[in-house]
Amino acid sequence: MKFKAMAPINYYSLMPVRTEISETILATANERGVDKSTCPSEIARMLFPDDWRKHMEEVRDIAIALHREGKVVITQKGIPVDVDHIKGPVRIKINL
Repeated sequence: MKFKAMAPINYYSLMPVRTEISETILATANERGVDKSTCPSEIARMLFPDDWRKHMEEVRDIAIALHREGKVVITQKGIPVDVDHIKGPVRIKINL
């Protein structure tokens, strides 16, 4: 089996998208306040309305990174979860 060589990925070109996702997560969570949360799919739909499912993993990964920075809390059924052992749907809350 032969494999085609892939073009190198320019990770710097991905930074604006990652920043936009991060900013949207923080703005939405902040808007909702500490008593409400948002779903990663809401963020994906806001930013990528035509192909949001394709971006779900990226949105979730960035939300987890923001959790690790202490900016948001990742929850399941309203309870903070260990982000290293997530199974199932999650929600994002602002961490004040």
